[in-house]
Amino acid sequence: MYAIVRAGGRQEKVSVGDVLTIDKVSAEVAAGDTVEFPALLLVDGSAVTTDADALGKAVVRAEVMGATKGPKIVIQKYKNKTGYKKRQGHRQPLTQVKITAIDA
Repeated sequence: MYAIVRAGGRQEKVSVGDVLTIDKVSAEVAAGDTVEFPALLLVDGSAVTTDADALGKAVVRAEVMGATKGPKIVIQKYKNKTGYKKRQGHRQPLTQVKITAIDA
């Protein structure tokens, strides 16, 4: 059984036991807490659930494993013949979650 969920501004295909790295959930959530994601599609064998009423009851639960950071992104600006150089870096804050249950 797997589900398509909306997590961190994107849609992810998940099944029980998967570990996802998504955008930061919120500042109040700590490691070990449980978060819920809305299901957009459920597939159980050959049965595919796309009905809005049935999906309204479906919940995908995940346990927060911890906060991480994405890869370093370097932003460089340069203007020729003027002596202007600017360098800036960025690391996106992310959250790792482990899918614990898919309740239909």
